[in-house]
Amino acid sequence: MERAASTLRILSLAVALIAALALAASSRAATSVGLGTANSFAVLAGAGVTNEGPSVINGDLGTSPNPAVTGFGGAPNGTVNGATHQADALAAQAQADLTTAYNDAAGQGPANTLATELGGETLTPGVYDSESGTFGITGTLTLNGQGNPDAVFILKTASTLITESASQVSMINGAQPCHLFWQIGSSATLGTNSVFVGSILALTSIELNSGVNVLGRLLARNASVTLINDTITRAECAVSGPSEGGGGEGGGGGGEAGAGGGGGETATAGAGGESGAGGAGGGRGQGGGGSKARPNARIAGVPGGFRVARRRGTPCVDRRFRARFRVDGSARMRRVSVFLDGKMIKQTSSKRFSVWITVRGLRAGRNTIRVVAVDRRGRRDMASRSFRRCARAAPSPDFTG
Repeated sequence: MERAASTLRILSLAVALIAALALAASSRAATSVGLGTANSFAVLAGAGVTNEGPSVINGDLGTSPNPAVTGFGGAPNGTVNGATHQADALAAQAQADLTTAYNDAAGQGPANTLATELGGETLTPGVYDSESGTFGITGTLTLNGQGNPDAVFILKTASTLITESASQVSMINGAQPCHLFWQIGSSATLGTNSVFVGSILALTSIELNSGVNVLGRLLARNASVTLINDTITRAECAVSGPSEGGGGEGGGGGGEAGAGGGGGETATAGAGGESGAGGAGGGRGQGGGGSKARPNARIAGVPGGFRVARRRGTPCVDRRFRARFRVDGSARMRRVSVFLDGKMIKQTSSKRFSVWITVRGLRAGRNTIRVVAVDRRGRRDMASRSFRRCARAAPSPDFTG
């Protein structure tokens, strides 16, 4: 009898412990943050947007109440592949919706508290905050969706977010950039050649150094957004269905930070590479076939270790080359557009074709080729690759005379 009572007590304690753990886990579960009209914006500011160099924004650009937008209009300046809203009614409404989203993210929790440095961490879905009130990323932060494409990550900081040069955020096992939110109590600064994923909801400003690639959104409530030769692509959730392929999106070492389709992996560019235009890495790949598979755009033939000259130890291109494009998918293409540094150089409905890239006239340093494929059902995919054009050798000094 006494043994039975003891066993009953142990079972009761076990049930209570399991319930407590389940409650704790559920209390930390994150729910997706609705962006309202701010959803269509890749960049949204409160006090203007400033750009230097050929930045590319894939999505809408807006600012309100300050209407100032400088440094755009196409190469050699920045390019906006979307609508621009300067202190108009839509930008004002987007700012109002951003405030609602910011407060939603700030109010979720209780949070799991982390150290300031996120580099080297692997996180599962949930709400996180910083013990010091700031976050930094050196190296790679990995977010594991655990096979759930609807998994939500919210990272909150009372003050700043600062990422170091060549740092990156990697999402794996079905995690999608559209479900990653950074609620920043003041400002965010992203380091040179870093790869960043998710939507930044900043109270004040957002500043990007040169060569940053973002798959997500830069949304600043009260201050400005500053860009320098960067690429920002608005993150969209993958459309899944029983007849679509099951693999996640994501390329090789230099592939685009993509939205996982469920059960697969999403790879970001390697250090120093470009999200969606990684140094010479693989393009974006979408797993799974199926009779209704979405388009899957790929780029090949972009020099990354061959047909290059070495100037000061850096591989670079000094002659024209042929880039090859391929779009997989069951539906016919409505259009396939190829951009070089934000300027369209070809549009076709073919699924396989090539384009000669002439480097003469391009700026020295990194240049980006991007392909956007849209099928007859309106579904799209995008892939990018980058290459470096050699700088012209300086003339030898003349010591005669």
